Amino acid sequence: MKSILLKSIALGLISLSLWSCKKEGTLVVSDVMPAGTLTASTTNVTLTQVGGANAALTLTYPLATSSGYVVPVASTLQFALKGKNFASPREIVVTTKSYAPTVSDFNNMILALGAKIGVPAQIEVRLKSGAAANDLTYSNVVTLNATAYLASAWIYVPGNYQGWVPSTADSLVSPTSNKIYTGIIKFDGSGFKITPAKTWDLAYGNAGNGTISTTGGDISSGTAGLKEVTVDLNTLTIKLSDVKVWGIIGAATPGGWDNDTDMKYVNDGKGFWRVTLNLTASEYKFREDHKWDNNIGIKDGKLATSNSDNLKIAAAGNYTISLNPKTLEYTVVKN
Repeated sequence: MKSILLKSIALGLISLSLWSCKKEGTLVVSDVMPAGTLTASTTNVTLTQVGGANAALTLTYPLATSSGYVVPVASTLQFALKGKNFASPREIVVTTKSYAPTVSDFNNMILALGAKIGVPAQIEVRLKSGAAANDLTYSNVVTLNATAYLASAWIYVPGNYQGWVPSTADSLVSPTSNKIYTGIIKFDGSGFKITPAKTWDLAYGNAGNGTISTTGGDISSGTAGLKEVTVDLNTLTIKLSDVKVWGIIGAATPGGWDNDTDMKYVNDGKGFWRVTLNLTASEYKFREDHKWDNNIGIKDGKLATSNSDNLKIAAAGNYTISLNPKTLEYTVVKN
């Protein structure tokens, strides 16, 4: 009888233990609902700088949910250029059932993804939902068509090099209006300041250690010559670095094959150097830093940096010539 009692107690304890484990196991079960369907108010997004504050489009979707044991889940919109397979997407965590970016924000985003200004692009968007990397679901992919515009903003650089006149000062450009401005300016080695407008109403000066402030003194340009200037108004910092000039040389130019005619960098974010001058009907080339180490000519009808021939001017006259040495684009316009 004692043996039977002990066996009954043991069996009861084992059953209780198994029931407890099963019960505990069910507590950690969570069923994350699928991401659901993503829809767009339009797939052809019109982007214009004039309407920058308007909504570009509206994306709608269900928010992520879970059942069973409740775990935190998140819904995230992923944007990427078509063909990138969402390898490096722009992600935006959403907490409401719709997302309507402004034209300006959407334009800046697709530029950051690699879209080209003025070139039609396709942007893929999908909804990612889940609680962890191994518990994610994705919605359908919606393809959006849009053409980015140049959303530029400028600040100005009055200084000793141009007589301290803000209205005629050279500028720095922020192609996406993200408050980071760059440009190339030829300084005389003396000071300058930064102004948001072509007036002295507000000016940034040297605050030490590469920073600027509205109470700072003159900013030193260091040695005379071309400098690339980068100003970040988000962090109030400034950086200057030396730059080599591009110019043209050849029998068609005023200096012949002995002296370069320097070009001026155009601070509009497009990367072009430009010069206006009188040319004769003859030949010329582009070269950097008054040396032949890096020169550009013509080959098979396109600009080339090696084994290239001289470019030619067919008729004498006054011309404006523009060059982008990075993309090897150029224009020659007779005035």
